[in-house]
Amino acid sequence: MDLSALSYFNLVALHGGFGRASRATGQPKATLSRRVRELEESLGVRLIERGSRTLRLTDEGAMLHARTEGLLGEIAEAGNDVAAGMGRVRGRLRVNVPLFFAHSALGRIAAGFARAYPDVQLEVTADDRFVDLAEDGYDVVVRVNPAPDETLVGRCFLRAGIALVASPSLPRPRQAVRGKAAPSVPAVLRTGNDPSLWTVVDGKREMAYLPRGVMWFSTPLLMREAVREGAGVAMLARSIVDDDLASGRLVVWGEAREGQVEAWVLHASRRLVSPKVSAFVNYLCDTYATPQAPVAAGRKRGH
Repeated sequence: MDLSALSYFNLVALHGGFGRASRATGQPKATLSRRVRELEESLGVRLIERGSRTLRLTDEGAMLHARTEGLLGEIAEAGNDVAAGMGRVRGRLRVNVPLFFAHSALGRIAAGFARAYPDVQLEVTADDRFVDLAEDGYDVVVRVNPAPDETLVGRCFLRAGIALVASPSLPRPRQAVRGKAAPSVPAVLRTGNDPSLWTVVDGKREMAYLPRGVMWFSTPLLMREAVREGAGVAMLARSIVDDDLASGRLVVWGEAREGQVEAWVLHASRRLVSPKVSAFVNYLCDTYATPQAPVAAGRKRGH
């Protein structure tokens, strides 16, 4: 495939027409048309349906544009990096992170990264919704306990246990005698999560509680605030409540026997990774005590 012709095709597809692409890039309209026609002839398929006033990509054209636009952009960026100096870390880096991570740590990490790499313009958004790197235009995302995804690779930079926590003002019910139902407790839950039973370990004793949902939140930050005010108990990552436990604002009713929270920094699983993405991933992992080796996000994470 002629990569030059492919780049012309992507320009036309991106701008929605030969005339618009010509005005935006300065390339003659006739040249754009000729190179796209040569690409179609080499592939043996029509990529663009040409009308008198409108232009529409065929199914084959839409697929080719979707799968090659980002790759050509990365190739161009790599060429710019080589021209400016091999491996130079520069350019805009768009990062999406969960709210708690943004509020608790990212300001300090971002400031340090900016000092280490002054030629990178770091743009960070923080929310707890799922974002798609390609569709939403992010270079890097931080996710907690990410689902397997073969399109992403990354590193686990933080692992934390899970504890059942409550305000000291909330009475702790006595455990039921053997054969009786577990005591019911008011529970602050994550949206979409309605567990039937909580089993935790307190010292050497195994304890069971029946959660009775009283409120649901989309972020653990709000869950923590509600628990602080005595609204109920919640299962939260140790990394979120360690300061509250140390100060006495919260107490532990038990530790989860199974499960933990893993924070991963992820990027697209293409072979070509830009220096700015590699630099951010390495800097973030080096900030924490136990950085992990690169692992595909879609593989089993048993280490």
